[in-house]
Amino acid sequence: MVLLRPFLPALLAVAALAPLAPLAPLQAAPSLAGLEAALNDPAPQALSALLEPGKGLEPAEVQRRREALRSRFPDARWSVSPGAPLRDGRPTADVRVTGSRADGPYRFRFEAQQRLALSSSGERFNGQEVISESSLLRSGDSDLKVSVLIPDAVLTGQRYDLDVIFDDPLDGSVAAGAIQAVAPSELAAIQSPALQLEALAGGGLFKSVQAPYQPGVQTWGVLLVHPQGIVSATKQVRVVADRAGLTP
Repeated sequence: MVLLRPFLPALLAVAALAPLAPLAPLQAAPSLAGLEAALNDPAPQALSALLEPGKGLEPAEVQRRREALRSRFPDARWSVSPGAPLRDGRPTADVRVTGSRADGPYRFRFEAQQRLALSSSGERFNGQEVISESSLLRSGDSDLKVSVLIPDAVLTGQRYDLDVIFDDPLDGSVAAGAIQAVAPSELAAIQSPALQLEALAGGGLFKSVQAPYQPGVQTWGVLLVHPQGIVSATKQVRVVADRAGLTP
């Protein structure tokens, strides 16, 4: 059993995106195009011109997290596109960020995505609701095929499964892994939890957990170590009080 802090800059990607996610209707696609352009513009005033303080949105924190992400992944690129509308009719935006970095002989590649309900005030964004979010970080020359089977939403108090599976058989390879909840304080500080890696007897990680009895969110951090590379992932799970909330 090894105590290890996982490679979770993908978590940083999600943290950088979440505050940017603004709640209710945008009038036209060019607003999303403007957000994409501002995210990819290194000049801090590009985002400042689009953001104002509001529910869940603090422009200074957005700037700090974006710069922290760029410092780790200088080639980070964002894309923003219209998403499917919510059940209540609100439009959404799909935000995706990709990046890579070299660390000695290793090369890491990540991607993170969010589905967001957006709100704006005039020409600026002023709120957010994160509908779903996840991220994946890989090392190695090839993409180790992994399926992260964690639900987007569960009911309060419900038991549910966290399964992270190697898509291809191990064929005698030795792999290790761990999965653990990421605390809100770690998310706020853009920190990874300390995980205890254990040898995997099967073809992945399998865990059953219970949701809190109060609505909110849980975020899970995953780390897999395989001879072909390292895979690190994060996934947010919404905890809702009634079945209607399971489908946004």
